[in-house]
Amino acid sequence: MKLKGYIICLFLILGACKAENQEINTNDKNEIIEVLKAQEKAWSAHNIEEYMKGYWQSDSLKFYGSSGLTFGWDKTLANYKKRYPTQAHTGILKFTIENISKISHESYYVMGSYHLTRTVGNAQGVFMIIFKKIDGTWKIIADTSC
Repeated sequence: MKLKGYIICLFLILGACKAENQEINTNDKNEIIEVLKAQEKAWSAHNIEEYMKGYWQSDSLKFYGSSGLTFGWDKTLANYKKRYPTQAHTGILKFTIENISKISHESYYVMGSYHLTRTVGNAQGVFMIIFKKIDGTWKIIADTSC
């Protein structure tokens, strides 16, 4: 039932964005993909602080996952550390990007899936993240993962 709620939420967000008429800038897309690749590398090295560099370091960061809505970079970092305390828990991360769509001049949403290969049991799910260019750098300002 939670998954159904997430899906409805995603469609509402997508409808509100009205991104279908926006052209994707190739440089923007490549820079966003580089952020995600750096996150894969950091996560797979169990370096959660480095992984979090892809997120906007602000109290306004939003993360929506199985535990509900979390506000703030510090709280998101603390939640990751609690849920993934060891290398066995973080494992090896692989993102599959299904879609990158422009929302506005300096923001995009990215839809895809994540796959964790772990000794404590593999995990996978889907996500939709919103990137915004802040001070010349692409940062995740909102993340919905389940």
